[in-house]
Amino acid sequence: MFKFTTVLAVLLMLAPMARAADAADPAARQIENFYSALVDTMKQGSQLGLQGRARQLTPVTRDVFDLPAMAQLSVGPSWQMLNEEDRKAIADAFERMTVANYAKNFGSFSGQTFTVDPMVKMRNADKIVESKMVSGGSTVPFNYRMHMVDGKWKAVDIYLNGYVSQIAVRRADFASTVAASGAAGLVKKINDMVEKQMAGG
Repeated sequence: MFKFTTVLAVLLMLAPMARAADAADPAARQIENFYSALVDTMKQGSQLGLQGRARQLTPVTRDVFDLPAMAQLSVGPSWQMLNEEDRKAIADAFERMTVANYAKNFGSFSGQTFTVDPMVKMRNADKIVESKMVSGGSTVPFNYRMHMVDGKWKAVDIYLNGYVSQIAVRRADFASTVAASGAAGLVKKINDMVEKQMAGG
């Protein structure tokens, strides 16, 4: 009897948690999945090394972020003048840059926690997922604009500190590079930056 009541009490405590998890919006769950993979990689950071962290983060980054769309938005209107080969080259470089940034900047775990608001805000057909990273007593908001891609919610922009669009920050630099040096110039610029990051160990 004691065991039964103990199990019943545990189940009753877990029920609200299960309902809360079920209530999380699918877009919010995508960001939760990304943070889960990111924390796991951080906890293995030293044994994986920078290259290993990048390899481990690549699949989940592709799954959660719409990297080709982010590359297009970062380039701006001149994207329409590029051929498919150039677009793919830029998108591939953008993916390497995104993965390298996470692998470099989240290289170890020291108690950081990531929280995701299960309730999202609608922005026309898009959704805004709000999240926070707590590290060493400081809280940093990271908000994500999500849109639907082939039946799955994917991030198409990140708002650093909750309001600074990562796409907007990059657009002036990317657009001017394409205007001055073409798609090949932008790909070289991104790849050079990634190589410098990855060489840092």
